[in-house]
Amino acid sequence: MKILVVGAGIAGMGAALALAAPDREIIVLERDPPPPNLGMDEVFDTWERKGVTQLRHAHGYPARFFNIIRDRHPALLKALLEAEAREVTFGNNLSPALQKRYRPQPGDADLSVLLSRRTTLEFVMRAYVESRPGISFATDTKVRGLVVEKGGDGIHTLKALRIEKPDSTQEEMRADLIVDASGRNSNFRDWLTELGIVPEVEEEPVGVVYYTRHYRLRPGKKLTYSTDTARVELDFLLGGVLLEDGNNLAVMFQVPLGETILRQRILHPEVFDRICAALPAIAEWTGRSDPVNNPLGMGNLKNMWVHWLKNGKPLVKNFFAIGDAAIRTNPAFGRGCTFAFVQADILAEILRETDDPLARIKSFEKKVEAAIRPFYMQIVRQDRMIIERAGNAHDPGYRPNFRTRLMKSFAENAVIPAVRGNISMRRAFSRGRHMLEDPNIWLRKKPGLLLRLLIIWAMPRWTKAYLPPTALDYATLMALVNAT
Repeated sequence: MKILVVGAGIAGMGAALALAAPDREIIVLERDPPPPNLGMDEVFDTWERKGVTQLRHAHGYPARFFNIIRDRHPALLKALLEAEAREVTFGNNLSPALQKRYRPQPGDADLSVLLSRRTTLEFVMRAYVESRPGISFATDTKVRGLVVEKGGDGIHTLKALRIEKPDSTQEEMRADLIVDASGRNSNFRDWLTELGIVPEVEEEPVGVVYYTRHYRLRPGKKLTYSTDTARVELDFLLGGVLLEDGNNLAVMFQVPLGETILRQRILHPEVFDRICAALPAIAEWTGRSDPVNNPLGMGNLKNMWVHWLKNGKPLVKNFFAIGDAAIRTNPAFGRGCTFAFVQADILAEILRETDDPLARIKSFEKKVEAAIRPFYMQIVRQDRMIIERAGNAHDPGYRPNFRTRLMKSFAENAVIPAVRGNISMRRAFSRGRHMLEDPNIWLRKKPGLLLRLLIIWAMPRWTKAYLPPTALDYATLMALVNAT
């Protein structure tokens, strides 16, 4: 069986690893050149990946992603750790106060996360994938179109790709199966739509623009890190610090779409610096680091799900889309690469189960829906809340009703302090957060957790583990933004 995988990003390489088998030839087509043979910092500075717009944005990789690498590709994990990527265990990611009380429990080993710059992960993963038998890369190779054959049942079959080789010559490359892992800028949907093959698409706005700036800790500087202590949550600005490989870190901000002036000005390095300096949870890190690039913005973000099954009928045979080409969500949740790995695993499982092209498509859609939908909808709902909250913050006439006030109080004065200050709560919440179980059942699964939440809700404020207070109000922020 010959399989073409379009895109050599995390999704494409994950697909190649999952689909590799002794009787298969897998060719990964990539429009960009291969990575330079340099150290990780130089790779970050110089590797050009026009096909990956988010290459130098901050990335975190949830436990489910880490576990797939750990369990199936231990040599890859070893290489990543040797490149100074970080394994952050459940215990190490607790606040300093909780770490003193922490005692490991069964299942905690599955809650480790991977922290690394995207460039480092891709570089190390690329070398590993290239070493696997049956997998090859065709770099500097562009897909220019499709070769589609209409079947007697009215369902088209994708037979080949029209490619442009590095010497600018074009040819058709045929395959038994074609996987679109070319990311958020994929052309496949447009090409197939032109042929009358129109998928069903769900879309909802993310409602924010995402900003990243990378820093490097100065020699000798050591700080205690926890995601609980290195973050800021305001109605008009969400942000935090994310450790990366080596002595690198990233500062990320989410800015609501309605904040036009802030969105424009935060891209100025001096404005980004002033905002960081005004936020103690972030200034602790940036004050001991040096920036290595200018702030980067990523907009036009959507939660999107593309369905290649309409009214139970497959639209095109021998074609599967995975990763951002199929499902996209708010990148701040860090689930994109994990979604792609899960989809690749499902596709590999289906190829083992059946040779029927139509059965494969139906089974793929059904299993992806079951595996990913709960996590996708969780993000969609949270983005709706972010959009609503940002709009209400600037509406002088807004008065929340009793139910809204009650739910807000429960989240802010029960759930968040409980997850930050109670190890059992944190453990239960983390299993959903890291895609190890349905995120909607962590309270229903253990009724005692809900009772504990209600008790925490009723406790005095001084007993709870709130986020460190942030004195920065909106007027002060805008003064920093508009200062010359």
